[in-house]
Amino acid sequence: MGMTRRGALSLLAATPLPAPALAQAGFPMRPVRIIVPYAAGGASDIVGRLVAQHATRESGQSFIVENRAGGATVPGTHAVAIAPADGYTISTVDNALSVNPTMLRGRMPFDTEKDLAPLGVLVQAPVVLVKHPAAPAESVADVLEQARQRPGSVSLAHAGIGSPNHLAMVQFLVASGLEMTPVGYRGGGPEIVALVGGEIQYGFISVPSSLAHLQAGRVKALAITSPARSALLPEVPSFREAGLPAVDQVGWWGMVAPAGVPEAVLDRLHALLVAGVHAPAVAERLRALNYELVGGSRADFASLIHNEIARWADMGARGALQAE
Repeated sequence: MGMTRRGALSLLAATPLPAPALAQAGFPMRPVRIIVPYAAGGASDIVGRLVAQHATRESGQSFIVENRAGGATVPGTHAVAIAPADGYTISTVDNALSVNPTMLRGRMPFDTEKDLAPLGVLVQAPVVLVKHPAAPAESVADVLEQARQRPGSVSLAHAGIGSPNHLAMVQFLVASGLEMTPVGYRGGGPEIVALVGGEIQYGFISVPSSLAHLQAGRVKALAITSPARSALLPEVPSFREAGLPAVDQVGWWGMVAPAGVPEAVLDRLHALLVAGVHAPAVAERLRALNYELVGGSRADFASLIHNEIARWADMGARGALQAE
């Protein structure tokens, strides 16, 4: 299952990018709003602000980030789904976009595939299980032993329902078969603040959201979801090494616009934002945070969303999403 997801994202990265839409060279004529459906400081916010800065420089118009946290990303993404179809309101999205139709069945105010126009995947990154320095566990095995001896005593932070962090936590709970207590936050920013402050002892969080704190020793990583160790965190074992190869969730972050935006405007947005991750200054900063650049096509992102919705629907039908 993990290799299939990574293979799909690798194909996105290999897809040739379409040329900028010359017919829409005048777009944008006014500021563009980028909604980030999480609190400031997390992985989605970091990506959104970096590509917004690049698009502002390239276009001469401001790309303004607006954080709308909470509700499993639904309120923020819904604001885009119902926005005028002119390209001036767009949003960052992550794995929650494809898992919410299953997690929130009957409570979704929009149709993910009908009401949104995918612009493309920007980047992907692994997730780490981290601990506060005072927490007793020094390895994944220690966390499992604590949970085994005292069911429910291990609390695990995540960045909100459907986030990559949450999905990695779900995989961990299913793979371990043990009782632990999930604790959701309104994004990776508030989550890492809680972990650094000792409000909670353990948590799943993206590498970009936690890298500075890991390098400073304010939190410690116990395992990473990538198939091999990260060059930025060489001392941290993979979950495969820790004996839980099924914990392999990779986070992806992309951009969407409202359905009905003219094709030429979508192409222009793709060129400014999605292809923009390969601009040298942006790419250097993203790689330094352990993001892997993708920047795939609009069509390939639509296929990824469709396939991921089907995959999580199947996991939901098998009870794999009932871990929280």
